[in-house]
Amino acid sequence: MLRLTARFWVDAYLTRLRGSDIPAFVVAHGDDTGGAVLVKLNSLDGQAALYQRSYDVMADTQRWAILDQGPEAEVDASIARQRGYDPDLWVIEVEDREGRHLLDQPGFS
Repeated sequence: MLRLTARFWVDAYLTRLRGSDIPAFVVAHGDDTGGAVLVKLNSLDGQAALYQRSYDVMADTQRWAILDQGPEAEVDASIARQRGYDPDLWVIEVEDREGRHLLDQPGFS
């Protein structure tokens, strides 16, 4: 199976978000080829959710799962810890009051 580079996936994701008028930006630029990606959904009310791609053994697929959620400051602290473990990590912040992140759309697993 062909695997996309992290940079290609991030660029495609940001383009898709812009097409849906959902503001998003790169908070941390990871390794262009193999960096993992975290997506922070900022609901602009002091709350946030942090998503990571995880492997579902039972379904033999990848899916986006919530790594952390709650007050934005706590989610930001979680991101800082993750970046401490993995400096190649990408972090994308999506800002949407409606909670849209598009990770549940086809093509993003």
